[in-house]
Amino acid sequence: MGTTAREVWTRWVLWTTTAEVAGFVAPAVVGVVTADREGAAQLVPLVAAGLVEGAALGAGQAHVLRDVLPGLRVRAFVVATSLAAGLAYAVAMVPAAWHDAMGELPVPVLVLLAALGGVVLLASIGTGQWLVLREVLPRSASWVLTTALAWLAGLVVFLVVATPLWHEGQSVTVAVSIGLVAAVLMAATAAAVTGAALVRLLGRRVAQER
Repeated sequence: MGTTAREVWTRWVLWTTTAEVAGFVAPAVVGVVTADREGAAQLVPLVAAGLVEGAALGAGQAHVLRDVLPGLRVRAFVVATSLAAGLAYAVAMVPAAWHDAMGELPVPVLVLLAALGGVVLLASIGTGQWLVLREVLPRSASWVLTTALAWLAGLVVFLVVATPLWHEGQSVTVAVSIGLVAAVLMAATAAAVTGAALVRLLGRRVAQER
C-alpha cells in the first residue's frame, strides 16, 4: 500500500461516514413523507431513495478504494452498491408496505420470510461490492460477512438512538434531524468495522505479492 494502514482506515471511515449520511438524506425525507402510505405508493419511492443512498455510499468508498486498488472498476462498484442498497430497502419495506397482507400469513411462513429477508438485507451490499472487489482483491469473500456484521451493528446503533426519539406528531424537520443524527452514528459504526476489514485484506494482498 502507498499509505499506511492507519491512513487508509481513517480515510475510509471519513469518506464512508460522510457519503452514507449524505445519501441517507434521501430515504430519511422520503420515509417521513410516505409514512402514511401503503403498498407500492410507499415501497417504490423508498426503493428509489435507497438507490440514491447506495450510489452516494459507493461513490464515497470508491474514492478511497481507487487509490489503494489500482484497476478497480469504480463505476461498477458504485452501481453495484446502489443496486444492493435498493434491494435491501425493498426487502426491508415489504412488511411495512403490505402489513395487512403479511399479517394474514401463517406464523411459520412469516418466520421463514423474516429469516430469508434478514439474510438478503444484511448480505446485499457486501455481496454486490465483493463481486467487483474480487477482480482486484483476491481471496476477499470475507468482505460479504464482515460488511453484513458491520451494517447489523450500525442498524442496532441507529435503532437504539432513533426509536426512542421518534413519535407521532413530530414535524418533518424534527423527524429528519433525529434520523440524520442516528445515521451518522450508524455510518460511523459500519465504517469503522469495514475499514478494519479493508486494511486486513489489503495487508494480506501486499504479503502475497512479496
